[in-house]
This record gives sequence, structure tokens and C-alpha cells, in this order.
Amino acid sequence: MLFNFNIAKLLPLTTVLLGAILSFACENDTKDIDRLANITPEEAVDISKDVIVIYSDSAQVKAELRAPEMRVYHDSTGNYEFKKGVLIVFYDEQAKEMQRVTSKYAMQKPQENLTEFRDNVVITKIDGTVIKTEELIHDEKNKKYYGSQPITVEYTDGRTSAQGTSFTSDADLNNIVFTNGTAILYPSSNSSFPSFGN
Repeated sequence: MLFNFNIAKLLPLTTVLLGAILSFACENDTKDIDRLANITPEEAVDISKDVIVIYSDSAQVKAELRAPEMRVYHDSTGNYEFKKGVLIVFYDEQAKEMQRVTSKYAMQKPQENLTEFRDNVVITKIDGTVIKTEELIHDEKNKKYYGSQPITVEYTDGRTSAQGTSFTSDADLNNIVFTNGTAILYPSSNSSFPSFGN
């Protein structure tokens, strides 16, 4: 025979080569396992574009919502999110506009009976009163609005303005109670002020 194999010399070399191959294979598997472990699960969410929703009760339109995008979360919260802004127009019993609310962000939380409006919130009432704040929360259960951010109200008479550091209000935003409130009244030429002294 021309070849004389010594298995005792070949066995350690084979073991080293096999170990090196397996260690490289384990490294790749470990990297793949780490990559898979760090994948975040996708949110269960429906995204709708150019949304128009009509709210009605007993065949009477109460409000109309418009938004460029609406997200409906199918997790335990069931929230509706409006990341690109929202416009809601409220109507009275005769289907006449009562007021409108706009904001750059909103979220409805059905389980908590809360709707939050944030970022450049503007409420325009039918009488022309304009309310501005960075936060407006509608508590449907207790039928009130409130906010922890500064608020400014410009009344329609063009003479009165009020501000506060936070507020609470009734469901129609007719009785706003300011925290740390101030108001400015510009008298008209035909108004009379009470006299002091003589």
C-alpha cells in the first residue's frame, strides 16, 4: 500500500475542524435567535384615511367628525387615535351648527368615556366665541370638559377676553371656570361703569 494512515494523528485534526465548523454555525444561530427575540410584535390597528363619521341619535345628527387619518386599536383599550388632527362639528336639534372643535391630535378612549384633544385646540361656538388651549378633555360620563393647560377665551362682543392656567366647564362650554383666571373688558363708548365716591 502506498498510503499509510495513522488514525490517531488524524482524529484530533478532525475534531478541531468539526468543532470550528459547529462554533461558526452556532454563532449564526445565536445571532438569528437574538434578532428574532428583538422583533416587536405588530400592533393590531386599522388605519383609515380621509375619514368622515356622522354621529346620530334617534335618526338625528348630533355631530360630524372629519380627519385625514383614524387609527382603531384592537387591543384591550379599543382606542381611536387621530394623529394627523381632527375637526368635529356639533349640531343642535334643528341640525344647525352649535360649535366646532379642531386640534392637531385627538384620542377617544371608550373604556374610560374620555376624549382628549391636544395641540392647538380651538373651539368656535355659534355665537362667535373662540376658545383656545393646548388640552381639552371631554368626560362623557360626568358631562364636562376640563384641561390642565392654559386657556384663552375671546368673547363675541369683541370687548372681553379671559385667560386661565387651567379650567373646567359644563358639557356645552357655556360655564367655564378658570383656575388663576384673569379677564380684560374693554368698555364701549355707550357703557357705563359704577362710580366710586361722589
